[in-house]
Amino acid sequence: MSGDSTHESRLWLWLLIGGLVLIALATFAIGGHGLMRAALLGLGGMLVVFASSEMMILAVDGYARRRGMNAFVAGTMAGLSSNIPELVMLAFVLLASPRVGFVVTVLTLHVGAAAFGIYSGLLPRDAEGDASLPKPLVNLSTDLYAAAAGVFFSLGAVMLIMKTFSSGAGQGGYLGVRDLYVFGVILLAMQAVSITRLVKRFSKAHAPQSPDDAPLEAPRAPMSAAAIAGFGLAGLAMSVIGGHSVGEFADVLVSRLEEAGYPEMFGAVLLSVFSAAGAFVMIGMAHAQGKYNIALANASGAITQVPFLVLPIAMILLAAFTQTGLIPALGAAGDGVIPIDLHTTSAIFLAFPSMLILWKAVQDDGKVNWLETASMAAIFLLAIYLLVAHG
Repeated sequence: MSGDSTHESRLWLWLLIGGLVLIALATFAIGGHGLMRAALLGLGGMLVVFASSEMMILAVDGYARRRGMNAFVAGTMAGLSSNIPELVMLAFVLLASPRVGFVVTVLTLHVGAAAFGIYSGLLPRDAEGDASLPKPLVNLSTDLYAAAAGVFFSLGAVMLIMKTFSSGAGQGGYLGVRDLYVFGVILLAMQAVSITRLVKRFSKAHAPQSPDDAPLEAPRAPMSAAAIAGFGLAGLAMSVIGGHSVGEFADVLVSRLEEAGYPEMFGAVLLSVFSAAGAFVMIGMAHAQGKYNIALANASGAITQVPFLVLPIAMILLAAFTQTGLIPALGAAGDGVIPIDLHTTSAIFLAFPSMLILWKAVQDDGKVNWLETASMAAIFLLAIYLLVAHG
């Protein structure tokens, strides 16, 4: 093992130890629900998420090299695992407040889209100021951007129609258990097709369409299957612990903001930032190591995995929690889950222009110029501002 890799291994290990110590102190040494305990949980959870992300990068990099995948596919697989802390945190939020949890889930897409637009400004650029994007992102992810735009526009329009033509007491005023199950299963099926297509296309020998499409070369001593599995399982386990801790911190912070008079959407946006912390950490770590395709895969995955993985799982969880009585049902029929109101509808509807501009910026030439970078960042930040200020 080289000195650099040894240093990196020690770095994530020390971060993991430090994070677990802080979480233990907050859990066993500090009682109550004060800000000090919440701060220790937040900091400790972030350190654990940081370490778990590095473990997942090591695992997927080793697996990708053994299978001959390219860096973008490897990053996409790592990005899937980064949703574990987010889902753990969202589960607690959904149990505490189903409506707020639903809004937070959708807002995660807006935050991820803004992160992609801002991160595109950090990419290496050619003499003309264009940053080339990986072929898998251009050929496959853009289809998901377009599909997500269609999903959010259709769902937002249906919610608006249901609310407009509802008497207020019927099912038109909310999304019911059956609605969420149907939506969730259909959206998850789209994610399954996307991942299957991505892996089949790039996990076998193929003719590279560009330098960044070339399969990763395996080192002389490739990582063993046992080591890959160990890093992967440990990373998943630590991401659950870190996600739970960050979730507790976020709950306390949002409660204090509401008590201070801040709008509900402000707390929801802040909570969505914490829920996507794992993906942001992986983007930053991969970029710092010069692994731009892995960073781009996580930046893109933070967008595409919300409508087709995180949101449908949240919908299914909400439906299951309602059926089992863990959260109260809405409506006279007792099968309502999510009320159709200004907050829920605007969060869904405003995701449509974000997905549309992202699809256009990436799909036209497979590059991102400075104008497209500025346009993406402006649209995404404007959508977040409108949600916070007027949502």
